[in-house]
Amino acid sequence: MNLNLLLQNQKTKEQIESLLQNGKHKELRDRLCCRLTFGTAGLRSAMGAGFCYINDLTVIQSTQGIYKYLERCFSDFKQRGFVVGYDTRGQVTSNCSSKKLAKLTAAVLLAKDVPVYFFSTYVPTPFVVYWENGAQITSPHDKEIIKCIEECVEPWNGSWNENLVDTSPIRQDPLKKICDCYMEDLKKICYHRELNVQTNLKFVHTSFHGVGHDYVQLAFKAFGFQPPIPVPEQKDPDPDFSTVKCPNPEEGESVLELSLRLAEKENAKVVVATDPDADRLAVAEHQENGCWKVFTGNELAALFGWWMFSCWKENCSEDADVKNVYMLATTVSSKILRAIALKEGFHFEETLPGFKWIGSRVKDLLDNGKVVLFAFEESIGFMCGTSVLDKDGVSAAVVIAEMATYLEGKNLTLAQKLIEIYEMYGYHISKTSYFLCYDPPTIKRIFEKLRNFDAPQSYPKCCGIYNILHVRDITTGYDSSQPNKKSVLPVSKSSQMITFTFQNGCVATLRTSGTEPKIKYYAEMCALPEQSDRSMLEEELQKLIEALIENFLEPDKNGLIWRSA
Repeated sequence: MNLNLLLQNQKTKEQIESLLQNGKHKELRDRLCCRLTFGTAGLRSAMGAGFCYINDLTVIQSTQGIYKYLERCFSDFKQRGFVVGYDTRGQVTSNCSSKKLAKLTAAVLLAKDVPVYFFSTYVPTPFVVYWENGAQITSPHDKEIIKCIEECVEPWNGSWNENLVDTSPIRQDPLKKICDCYMEDLKKICYHRELNVQTNLKFVHTSFHGVGHDYVQLAFKAFGFQPPIPVPEQKDPDPDFSTVKCPNPEEGESVLELSLRLAEKENAKVVVATDPDADRLAVAEHQENGCWKVFTGNELAALFGWWMFSCWKENCSEDADVKNVYMLATTVSSKILRAIALKEGFHFEETLPGFKWIGSRVKDLLDNGKVVLFAFEESIGFMCGTSVLDKDGVSAAVVIAEMATYLEGKNLTLAQKLIEIYEMYGYHISKTSYFLCYDPPTIKRIFEKLRNFDAPQSYPKCCGIYNILHVRDITTGYDSSQPNKKSVLPVSKSSQMITFTFQNGCVATLRTSGTEPKIKYYAEMCALPEQSDRSMLEEELQKLIEALIENFLEPDKNGLIWRSA
């Protein structure tokens, strides 16, 4: 590989030269001797110099590989064209903004006479279609694309010409058409427009310096609402995210500070927060005691699941069959939808972590005449309806607003309704966290020990005082709960993931992150409806987590770094 290619961008050139001059040979080798790979959500990495980072060269190489693969898959590829969207991240001053990278992506394709639908401004991630089925890329496409990228590392003629997007006659702007279609489609999941038009309930929205502001405003309008009150300091794009330490609404009350203070000032009861690319949603609600409740992803899923099924039930035709209805969740997410499905008669399915698996499975179900109402992952990713086969913070924001409006008419808050749901279907109390580990052999050793616990090829039968009923190992394809001992979910050898089902109703998963040096744990106490002592369940869950950490992860022995609070 020609290193000079990395030096065309002044910023990446300076990074490489600095590493060389400072004798940081290991970091230089790490940057230059590995490539971008597909994780749970596409090709992801930090921006910077090196073949495993996002920069103009690696974007060009990736696009060339995708072009080569699509040309092989579709004889009419040049008639279909290619959609390119971008958000507001990346530094314009460092010559590595999202828009610049999008222009380079378009240039590769336009130079090969492929029509490009290039959005004229930033858009939410859900506006951009992925594979031809509208879902993110899954195996085997990801592996084949990587092979094609490796065959196309030298930039082609025209690949660097980012100005092509402004001059090419085969470039079109899909913004108005896509936005209009999206907002029209949203109305399919609006069930109480008459309440929305009349409500005095106020909402505050923060877009965390990202793309969400304009689109959430339009979505509220489509549902008949007055527009939500924007957080002025955060409504406009800012790649530095200057008002928050971490632009991730999943981090809770600390990052929602500006939103909550504005809501108190405006007497707004509900805050909705979209992440910078507007595909995830956090929600906070003001409580009678003056405090704010920031809902977890699993708690919001309980509300969305109840709401989407109730609305379907009220509006479906007389001959509609509940056995035709589906909801989905990733396997590390709450099992609350399973509990609702068991009582109400619809189907619930699990997928591997990552919305790419949900989107692909939803498309299969739709193609077979099934009705999919809702899907989610615990990291505040929600899919309401099936207009977009991906997590979507914009639609989720307006659906939660309609839900809150409806509940207000029943003298209920979101938090009160959540308790009702848990009392009806069983409390599902969950906790998710992680440890940092920068030594891959240590991570491998931890998981291999679990596979050879008391004896070779023997998983643990208990964790401290807690008996284990079943073990599922997605890495190897083993599942003790199945008659043939084989996992129903696809094997994923590239990552570590083991799930333990305990006799006391708890389900706990240990897995590695696809993009960060983390060992994550997900634990949930799945209680029956008659087990209504929440504090007792929470205490039991906490004790089990402590046992899990002490017996299985052994942080002191393995040098694991606890997640900072």
